[in-house]
Amino acid sequence: MTTLRLDDLTVALRALRLLAAEFAELPAGGVSVSTIWPDRVELSFHDDLPGFEAWRAALGIDPDAVELRPQEQGRTWCLLARADYAGADVRLFGYAAIPPGTVVGEGARSVVTA
Repeated sequence: MTTLRLDDLTVALRALRLLAAEFAELPAGGVSVSTIWPDRVELSFHDDLPGFEAWRAALGIDPDAVELRPQEQGRTWCLLARADYAGADVRLFGYAAIPPGTVVGEGARSVVTA
């Protein structure tokens, strides 16, 4: 396995710097840059779907492109949206509790949360 240098994260770090400059007024989320995906920036919003939505709109991501993945046996929403920005793969994650009684999924795979 090759060890990366900080210089190998330039694309992601440049994109993060530009995101911070261009969208300084948007809500802050958790930020992740990793040597596993050196060209990726991840922004995560826990219990802050309005923050997720603000970033989705600012990055011009179509609402229909957002993936919805229930987690924790249908107790948590996980939203995922992707955009290319300044050469980086930017991923937005939004997490929130699913209200009790919500139908999650379709057809035979649907469940009603407790």
